[in-house]
Amino acid sequence: MTNVAILWHMHQPFYQDLVTGEHILPWVRLHGLKDYFGMVALLREFPKVKLTFTLVPSLLVQLEAFALNQARDRTLALSLKPASQLTDEEKRFILAHFFHAQRARMIEPYPRYAELLRRSEEAGGNGGAAKALSETDFRDLQVWHKLAWVDPFWWDGDARVKGLLAQGRGFSEEDKLVLREVELEILGSVVPEYAAAAARGQVEIAASPFYHPILPLVCDTDIYLRTHPHSRMPRQRFRHPEDALAQVERAAVYHEQLFGRRPVGLWPSEGSVSDAIVPLVAQAGFTWIATDEAILARTLNTGLTRDGHGHLEQPEVLYRPYSIRAGGGEVACLFRDHVLSDLIGFTYASWNPTAAAADLVGRIVEAGRRFSARTGGAEAVVPIILDGENAWEHYEGQGRPFLRALYGALSAHPELRTVTMSEAVQAPATPLSGIFPGSWINADFYIWIGHPDDHRAWGQLADARQALEAPGPSATPEGLVRAREELYIAEGSDWFWWYGDDHSSDHDLEFDDLFRRHLRNVYKSLDKPVPEELFLTNITTEPPRMTAHPPSGFVTPTLDGEETSYFEWVGAGQLELEDAIGSMHRVAPARQSVVTDLRFGFDATQLYVRVDFSRRAQDVLADKGEVELTFLTPPDLRLRVRAEGLRTVASLERRSTPGAWTAMPGAATAAAGQILELSLALRALGVEAGGSLTCFLAVHQDGHELERHPAHQPLGIAVPGLDFSARHWSV
Repeated sequence: MTNVAILWHMHQPFYQDLVTGEHILPWVRLHGLKDYFGMVALLREFPKVKLTFTLVPSLLVQLEAFALNQARDRTLALSLKPASQLTDEEKRFILAHFFHAQRARMIEPYPRYAELLRRSEEAGGNGGAAKALSETDFRDLQVWHKLAWVDPFWWDGDARVKGLLAQGRGFSEEDKLVLREVELEILGSVVPEYAAAAARGQVEIAASPFYHPILPLVCDTDIYLRTHPHSRMPRQRFRHPEDALAQVERAAVYHEQLFGRRPVGLWPSEGSVSDAIVPLVAQAGFTWIATDEAILARTLNTGLTRDGHGHLEQPEVLYRPYSIRAGGGEVACLFRDHVLSDLIGFTYASWNPTAAAADLVGRIVEAGRRFSARTGGAEAVVPIILDGENAWEHYEGQGRPFLRALYGALSAHPELRTVTMSEAVQAPATPLSGIFPGSWINADFYIWIGHPDDHRAWGQLADARQALEAPGPSATPEGLVRAREELYIAEGSDWFWWYGDDHSSDHDLEFDDLFRRHLRNVYKSLDKPVPEELFLTNITTEPPRMTAHPPSGFVTPTLDGEETSYFEWVGAGQLELEDAIGSMHRVAPARQSVVTDLRFGFDATQLYVRVDFSRRAQDVLADKGEVELTFLTPPDLRLRVRAEGLRTVASLERRSTPGAWTAMPGAATAAAGQILELSLALRALGVEAGGSLTCFLAVHQDGHELERHPAHQPLGIAVPGLDFSARHWSV
């Protein structure tokens, strides 16, 4: 029998400004409508499945405030304001923020929501769209911005939600109030649902440090030098293990207040561990922690390798509990299989849900069999640990079809048993005299302290900590309490996550401002002058962005699948195939990208696209491959390219009904050889000179999406006019 220990990590940073009371970003509330409730409620359908959830206190505090209607963020306020009373500035804010949802899965499936996004894009920016959209449009956008986040459990199970979905458009102010009523009910159901699942014995509720700090760095930033001995460091060392202890002790106390029992398990923020945290965790009453397999490999000074199918070649090393002894403390530890975890986080979203679940279960079964064969019949413990919220936006049906297929397969398989983390560590543990310091990302702390922006932030944090230690005569007892709270909030990992060039989002500036705002509040609470630098952004590193170079002249390439001459694609536009990483981070080694170059151009009647691959285009298509160019503007069009024997077949298709596509014969041509060359008639696309196209290109193999370009936003292409060549002529 193989024990499968799945842990879903539920986390949000602390978005509230304690001085103004405002929640700067809405993600606690929006994820509360969907993932936080639905992920645990789903287990009622699978009574044999056991799981572990970590619920970070910084999330729970805010969630409870929203559930009690005691919290506000600006998007909430503007979603409730009568559309007739919106100012121009408020309309621009709505247009900038109310489409922050995964486009393919959370906007395009809803015709009215997708229509509003396309119309706002066509209006040329938020300013133009604010004038182009009507009062009715804005009211519908106020509804869809929230309705798209409502958990699928409520789609059919609640008559109010079902009615709003069926109505689709033309919402009234009363409809907005009905949706607000639903919103409060869902938010108020989250904590009771976890408590009920724990009472049934299906769920173990674990904790993370209160405001999600990187505990080893809070204990001592110099621990980073263990992996990067020659790195530049913050202007002064931050060394406060007492803060780390306070963060874990307060988390345990808060969980006990909320759920009636003290947690025994701790997911250290970002799986970050070191010898220094072991006695602190044990002192706070936690009996187990978990981190990544790379930490185990570094601790044991051994390799963990995989065969060509991704199966671990040292299963007897990873799939067992360990016991770490350090600093006079002891705690059990499990090390996650990051390949299995990353398959859920990054790969299976594009698969058929049943096929994805079968693939994962098959891999788990194989892992257990290999472990048993290597250990003389012992039972394996296979830990799968990952973010429990962000991945589902990329899945069909918000991940529910996949999770239902997975839980059903796990329940029915005779060789598998799902267990909580506490149950998993009951197996005989292998002792470790210490643990290698690092996180679940590359077994180090580079993400949080490796960039110049991080160094500046840690220096500011250290300065504020010193100010707290020497508060001065004007500080009041109440001010000291507020200052310490703000300092603990500023120790959170999230602010440092977004600094540097390895992660970026549309909210980088808000995260930076929140960090500095919390530090400013430390000084204000102590009645001390606020350092000037805390009013200036810490962001100096530009994140990688999608860059598309527009065409500089007309092209009419020979469609033969070969680079016939250097000049046939001169003048074409080009997409640089680099995109910023967002709130999730892939740990498993990335495979080589299939697409290596993407170019596009026009003549008077055709759109041309060239795709270069890491191997011959003809071979990519012959290997059950398919290339799909999906248009968002104009809507409901896609080009599919595949191999039929030795022929390359291109078909431009129009969506006739949801899920049904009708071919448009003669509208597209393709040739695959060394490269793939495509031609599409502009007339068939329904665009003229001066118009615009938005699209993305995806590569599929055997029905599964391998990659998409651009990854996070559509490629916008302006269709040139007949004077295009003359305007770009030069000598």
